[in-house]
Amino acid sequence: MTAFTITDLDHSLLVGTLVLLVAVAAVRLAVRSGLPSLLLYVGIGVAIGEAGFGIRFDSAELTRVLGYGALVLILAEGGLTTSWDGIRRSVAPAALLSTLGVTVSVVVVALATHVVLDVSWTLAMLVGAVLASTDAAAVFSVLRRVPLPRRLTGLLEAEAGFNDAPVVILVVALAAQASPGSGSHATWWQLLLIAVAELAGGAVIGLLIGYAGGQLMRRIGSSSSGLFSIGVVSLTVLAYATSASVHTSGFLATYLSALVLGNMRLPHRAAVHGFAQGLGWLAQIGLFVLLGLLVTPSRLPAQIAPAIVIGLVLLLVARPFSVIASLTPFRVPWRDQAFLSWAGLRGGVPIVLATVPLTMGTPDAQRLFDLVFVLVVIFTLVQAPALPWMARRLGVTDTDRTLDLEVESTPLEELGADVLQMTVGVASRLHGVEVFELRLPPGANVTLVVRDNKGFVPSPQTTLRHGDQLLIVATAETRLAAENRVRQVSKLGRLAGWNTA
Repeated sequence: MTAFTITDLDHSLLVGTLVLLVAVAAVRLAVRSGLPSLLLYVGIGVAIGEAGFGIRFDSAELTRVLGYGALVLILAEGGLTTSWDGIRRSVAPAALLSTLGVTVSVVVVALATHVVLDVSWTLAMLVGAVLASTDAAAVFSVLRRVPLPRRLTGLLEAEAGFNDAPVVILVVALAAQASPGSGSHATWWQLLLIAVAELAGGAVIGLLIGYAGGQLMRRIGSSSSGLFSIGVVSLTVLAYATSASVHTSGFLATYLSALVLGNMRLPHRAAVHGFAQGLGWLAQIGLFVLLGLLVTPSRLPAQIAPAIVIGLVLLLVARPFSVIASLTPFRVPWRDQAFLSWAGLRGGVPIVLATVPLTMGTPDAQRLFDLVFVLVVIFTLVQAPALPWMARRLGVTDTDRTLDLEVESTPLEELGADVLQMTVGVASRLHGVEVFELRLPPGANVTLVVRDNKGFVPSPQTTLRHGDQLLIVATAETRLAAENRVRQVSKLGRLAGWNTA
């Protein structure tokens, strides 16, 4: 094996930075087209691969290793930037959707795979397990322009954070079952006990490291926001490494530790979020380009027909059944269930999981990988552009959503203040309400109104209009109460709260 020279480094940096710059530019195209950026990144990988510029890459083992590393950073970014208040009510239904829902999806897809591909039940279950995980990055890259109510965004975020862990355990176990020479095969109840133990262990480790690490960072917090951000993200990676080392769920530990850290109101929150999001983007770009490099385009046409059939079963049968079985007990409205059924986009996670059978010598593993790759690409093209239309058609958009603004300002942190942005939607009853009639809690105030692209400081008698954008500054203790108050007035009008009996 030849040594890696300075010349090799120069060439690698040249290609790598060009790919990164093209990927960054591709985000604008993704936003305009309504397609998830993952498809563009995969396309870049295919373009520079053996069928394009001729870069050869065929290491499934390295792809799996780097893919796991990328998923750790993506989950860390998801947990650090997720508000606990936003997902608190969604945790129980999301947990059921990530367990019972995954089971339903695996069984339904396995039935279709067994019939369509004429493979063993174990391999059919493996296909179902690989395709069971949704991808939050794919969903939210499409929905940036579509305002969803908190009940849906919270459920989608929580599901994406939770479902990777059980699916990874299931895929590894089924791949081992299907591989010759893998030793004794565990029974279904043994696999269930192992999965429960690994998930429970990962949850405990993640919560402990998140809380203890947050307390430590609060005490030794650096005046440098960049250094502090490195420390916080390192704790999430530590949670993964610790959990994986004792054979529990590292992915669940990563997400939960990040969720705890992200909601402890640590210093430099805006800098931590920005750093985590940058790492998350870098991980996504690297992961999807790598997956595009690994695929051999000449083998893909043979998988188009079976991928379409199995994908239709996944989209129209398996996903809706899993949503109905998991969310009906929580009385989730049927419109929400219909949207969540369509919003179950498959992204990079299933393709990464499809490398597991390749590394374990599972029969038909290459065919499985090609099938999953084609299915993800086709159905992302089908589902993603229709998501905004689907949300509007089902009436699940929220024109009055409130956004947390990341203001990187030391005075705000010292004051314990938050900044919220509120848009007065076309159906909002905030129209015609004067600012003083909002009756915001002490410590919260409307500090700026933007109307017709012109901003002004409102007086208590300023009348709000449709299309106005409000900037609300509130203390940390009153932020949630202020947000809830504005939502009440938006739905019930200026008399909201007077007749609560």
